[in-house]
Amino acid sequence: MKTLRNLALWFDDRLHLTKLFEETAGHPVPKNAGSWFYVFGSATLLCLVVQIVTGICLALVYVPSGAEAYTSLWYLTLNQDLGWFLRALHNWGSNFMVCIMMLHMTQVFLWGAYKYPREMTWISGCALLVITLGLAFTGQVLRFDEDAYWGLGIGASILARTPFLGDKLVHLMLGGPIIAADTLSRFFSLHVFVLPGLILALVAFHLRLVLLKGINEYPKPGVQVRRKTYDAEYHAILEKEGVPFVPQAISKDLVAAGIVLLGIFACAAIYGPKGPTGPPTAMQIDSVPRPDAPFMWIFAVAALLPDYLEDVVILGGPVLLGIFLVALPFISNEGEKSWRRRPIAVVTVIFLYLAIGLLTRFGYTSPWSPDMAAWSSAPSAKQYLEGRTALELAGASILQSKQCRNCHAIGGVGGHRGPDLSNVGARMTAPQLARQVIQGGGNMPAYGQNLSPAEVSALVAYMVTLHPKGVPPARDSTVPATPPPADQHQSQEVSISRAPPRLSLR
Repeated sequence: MKTLRNLALWFDDRLHLTKLFEETAGHPVPKNAGSWFYVFGSATLLCLVVQIVTGICLALVYVPSGAEAYTSLWYLTLNQDLGWFLRALHNWGSNFMVCIMMLHMTQVFLWGAYKYPREMTWISGCALLVITLGLAFTGQVLRFDEDAYWGLGIGASILARTPFLGDKLVHLMLGGPIIAADTLSRFFSLHVFVLPGLILALVAFHLRLVLLKGINEYPKPGVQVRRKTYDAEYHAILEKEGVPFVPQAISKDLVAAGIVLLGIFACAAIYGPKGPTGPPTAMQIDSVPRPDAPFMWIFAVAALLPDYLEDVVILGGPVLLGIFLVALPFISNEGEKSWRRRPIAVVTVIFLYLAIGLLTRFGYTSPWSPDMAAWSSAPSAKQYLEGRTALELAGASILQSKQCRNCHAIGGVGGHRGPDLSNVGARMTAPQLARQVIQGGGNMPAYGQNLSPAEVSALVAYMVTLHPKGVPPARDSTVPATPPPADQHQSQEVSISRAPPRLSLR
């Protein structure tokens, strides 16, 4: 035992391990910083470790070539022992890392931890978020399926809009004028070497800043940050109630780490890996590509933007957001930290999370996209076919076989790019329907060249019958309504004339 102790002291004397521990894991932190709100930073670091370990294992099997990448992923998923689970861990670890990092930045923003003297800590955290999103995007590209192919196409079209440098940036990203094997090689280098190296360097820099400037104390309402006095006040807090991070303040971080690991493993086991979907080819026109979860809200924004705002929002939005995030700790450098006294900050966070959540939902449902399988998998319900004539049933068949159901639902079943046709007969007359089908309008293309006059007649005859019970079909407002029979008109006059007089309340 004495020999081991002497050996440990020998190493400590030369490597200064005790001093290194006291200045890193054992550094003092405010006692109130041992809170559940402070666990997001260590949880993000844990997700990074999961990504590194699973990424190394995946790289042992993955083949980064245009001809074999797609096949190697299927081999990992179907043939390699637990390969599907390893891919799922990597995928869900990425999603967890982005989400937890967003929560960490939200907590830092609401707690005012970006104020003096932690400006550089905030800026390095913003840079880490950007690189993490870059890792998530390049990881999606390495699947090299139809999602990756069309995602690259969208990314190239965005870069091409950059003034003066658009074409050069596209060539740099793709390794040529088109998506090819060189494209995959570049993204593999980015995902495996460049971005991980940058993120490790920034993590080291970020942690160094945390050790130098300390962990932000739990903000109290009414306590102001003043540049002249804050450093002395913080050191006084550490001297009065400071505790070493390890072992006294780390307990909640360890519990949170266990919960995060359990969540990643549970999602991997239950939901499995993402993709690969169809092969990466432009010949597959019925594909429905989707980005990964962290980018789903951006996908929705791009789809919903009007044409005249695309360049402004897509190019100017990220630049303005980056400038705001970098400038924030200098604009609001002093003053109140507590979120209880900063209602604008709270409202901003609530608005952003509601907007991102709603846009993410839109991204998954994609009501603007046709359901390419609806014409064959969404038959019309019985109530929309009963009692129809042969001509009207022929129109129902045309509505189905010509794939109109891909964009138009009936009774909520089918595509949602166009309006639901369940009540179209109560909204539009037969001439209006015929004109819409033949000439198109709005987002609907013209089908006059694709349908014969007989097919148009049958289709319109069927759609006229689609109206709720008790609601008459739509009629042309320029044509007067049919007057009631004479005897009915006389009976109405008699009933009106015999109506009892109204009572006066005066």
